[in-house]
Parts: sequence; structure tokens; C-alpha cells
Amino acid sequence: MTVYAIIGGTGLTQLEGLTIRQSLSVETPYGAPSADVQIGDYAGREVLFLARHGHPHRLPPHQVNYRANLWALKQAGAQAVLAVNAVGGIHAAMGTGHFCVPHQLIDYTSGRQHTYFADDLEAVTHIDFSYPYTESLRQQLIAALAAEGCGYSSHGVYACTQGPRLETVAEIARLERDGCDIVGMTGMPEAALARELELDYACLALVVNPAAGKSTAVITMAEIEQALHDGMGKVKSTLARVLMAG
Repeated sequence: MTVYAIIGGTGLTQLEGLTIRQSLSVETPYGAPSADVQIGDYAGREVLFLARHGHPHRLPPHQVNYRANLWALKQAGAQAVLAVNAVGGIHAAMGTGHFCVPHQLIDYTSGRQHTYFADDLEAVTHIDFSYPYTESLRQQLIAALAAEGCGYSSHGVYACTQGPRLETVAEIARLERDGCDIVGMTGMPEAALARELELDYACLALVVNPAAGKSTAVITMAEIEQALHDGMGKVKSTLARVLMAG
């Protein structure tokens, strides 16, 4: 039976309903992960949970130790990772409260520790990253969203920007020209690191605001927090369906 790990992003620093049996403080060759790995029961299944930004939410996207996080989950026994991400909507279909299960991504970040294959190598290693998300895991998320009756898109291109600031109108226009549908700050290098560790990986993205220039209103944290509050119940029920089916 597959051992699932959930990485919670903004708005999901703890998984309500998770009966915690153990909290692991995992030491890694890459430093400390964002938080302890929680092991417990959720939706009738054993699951691992890690808060990407720490608990409480304290780590900005560019300072998350992605290498330590994925390594810690692998060491704790994870085989598949369900990553929850809050994103901005670029494509017209990606309105606030909409879900997207992206099939592709473009990395616009810089300066992040993005690979395990960096030091003291016996040989250069290249991973195939043509399709960054595990298709079978994507399909599980899509089926769960459909069963929940959520508004969702089964495909999308995730643009990962550096943060922590939000993007300019011109930057979003560029991302749109590049073919991006949603924009976030934490999708990379997380997805690539999972691939390097041979972990199945898929993203459940919740749109929490229109991207810059996609609305006449000013983007506010209050708006984003409200969207997170409204959407987290559906996030949790969707994850529960995946776990029960898997």
C-alpha cells in the first residue's frame, strides 16, 4: 500500500483531523526541514504531513529548505507526495476558489538550492523532467475533485516565481505569453527534488487571487486569507478521497 505524504502550503500548516501518533524531528544532510514530520491517521490511512512554511507559518518561499523537506519525508517512508499550493490565477478559467491540477511548470526562481546532485559526485546525474508531475497521482486528484463537485481544471501550467513579493502586471503578462495558467512561489524546486528522490509527486493548487492585472481590484492579504479559509475544507476533503481510494 502506497505511503502518502502531504506537504501543506499557505493556509495548511496543520492538518485538522489528523490523529498524530508520532512527530519526527528528522536530521538531514541538508539541514533542518521546515517542521517535524507528523505521522498519523487521516481518512482511515496512515499519512505523513509536513508544513512547508513551518508551524506557525514563518518561512517565506525563497527560504524554505526544500531539500531537507523532501529528504525528511523520504527518510520517514514516503512514497508519494501530495503537494498543496496556494496560487494566483492567470488564465480566465482560474478564478478565486478554482482548483487546478497542473500538468506542466516553468521555473522562474533563482538562487535556491535546487538539486541533490551538487557536491562530491562520482558522476554527473541528469533526471528526465519532461513531465514534472506523476500522471497516476494527478489522475487521483482529478477524480477526487470531480467526486467532491469542485470547480477544477485537469491541466495547467504552473509558473513558479521567486517571491516573497507578488508579481507586477508586466511580469504576469510575460508569464501569460509563456503559456502559464497559474502562478505560485513554492512549486520549484520541490517537484524536481521529488523526482531526484524517485518520489511520486503531484500538485493540488487552489487559486486564492487573480494575478496582477487580471482584476481591477488591488490584491490584498485579506482577500487571499478569505479565499484560503473558504477553500481549505475542499482541500482536506479532496485529499481524504485520494487517501481512501489509494
